[in-house]
Amino acid sequence: MNIMVVGGGGREHAIIKKLRENPNVKKIFCLPGNGGISSDAECFTIASTDIPAIVDFAKTHPVDYAVVAQDDPLILGCVDELNAIGIPCFGPDKKAAILEGSKVFSKNFMKKYGIPTADYEVFDDPAAALEYINTAKIPTVVKADGPALGKGALVCMTREEAVNAVREIMEDRKFGASGDRIVVEEFMTGPEVTVLSFTDGETVVPMVSSTDHKRALTGDLGLNTGGMGTVAPSPYYTPDVAALAMKNIILPTVEAMKKEGRPFKGCLYFGLMITTEGPKVVEYNCRFGDPETQVVLPLLKSDLLEIMLATTNGGLKDLNIEFSDGAACCVIMASNGYPGSYEKGYEITIPDDLRDSVYVAGAKLSDGKLLTSGGRVLGAVAVGKDLKEAVAEAYKKVERIHFGNAYYRTDIGKKALMALKEV
Repeated sequence: MNIMVVGGGGREHAIIKKLRENPNVKKIFCLPGNGGISSDAECFTIASTDIPAIVDFAKTHPVDYAVVAQDDPLILGCVDELNAIGIPCFGPDKKAAILEGSKVFSKNFMKKYGIPTADYEVFDDPAAALEYINTAKIPTVVKADGPALGKGALVCMTREEAVNAVREIMEDRKFGASGDRIVVEEFMTGPEVTVLSFTDGETVVPMVSSTDHKRALTGDLGLNTGGMGTVAPSPYYTPDVAALAMKNIILPTVEAMKKEGRPFKGCLYFGLMITTEGPKVVEYNCRFGDPETQVVLPLLKSDLLEIMLATTNGGLKDLNIEFSDGAACCVIMASNGYPGSYEKGYEITIPDDLRDSVYVAGAKLSDGKLLTSGGRVLGAVAVGKDLKEAVAEAYKKVERIHFGNAYYRTDIGKKALMALKEV
């Protein structure tokens, strides 16, 4: 089987490495991929948002199955267009991907079906939003309605920050048309947990939970990023919490999407806050998370391609999907200065014995050398019998990987290890 993967970051690299474990996989194409992914797949410089070019590629190459791994092409309807030319896909169609594509839709959807989430108000007029902010409970969260590269949710600790957030999103158009509408919602407190789930629109199978580290700097300081590291499983996602989430959030979401005429097939991402009132939804994503995928898939014992095909064709209920009892840790090595300005073009050195457990995100090939070309450059991943071992091994790998201008947090997994003593 020949597979086309749409996307080009560390998540896609993790998916490709896992797919290659299936002996029936002959060839993997990645659009656009990156310099690191090119060692595991044939990469083509076609933007993941260029849907017509992706469809043309699928028409002119021997593609049997497509994995649309990135949010933007899913929201734009990449699966629909590929299905129209007879290419089966892993990932939701456009109607289902709106769960991530519109914060307003997802909040109204949760309200309609009684799925626990933060209280909220929706605005399409900046003056009305600013008037509301003047009396809103602070802290609060201001979110752009549409996709914003994971940066469209602004946590505002003061009224002034909330006013600035509304103006940046709605008046200054920081996120373009994604800010035509905003959601202003209640500030929730508690540990955050991600639960990725396989679903074929009927059956849903949660994967191992994980906890991301969003802040750029050690000690949870600095700006929000796409993620500086992650661990799995999350100590906060206890069996009791998992049972509540399954009953009140995960199953109701899949069933409600079916009722809405938007059956969700693929990977449904539940971003949860474990509050004193139980788990609540922070956000939905319509695909694998990044860098959560880099710790969840190494713990998957079952065959990924078989599972993906079952989500596409139905029959997920007939599979026995197993995960390891161990733990995993991913430490992101970034370009110093990320998520602000940073220098590129530094040569990356990865020892040969580490290549299977390093997922490259921001790198390009030049004259046979792998050079940095992005903010988050790569993730070093380790699996251990427990979280303590996984964290220690991940940092040992980091010490052996080199490139100029490298930066990484030194406390990935620290809070989770502390929580293990409390939970």
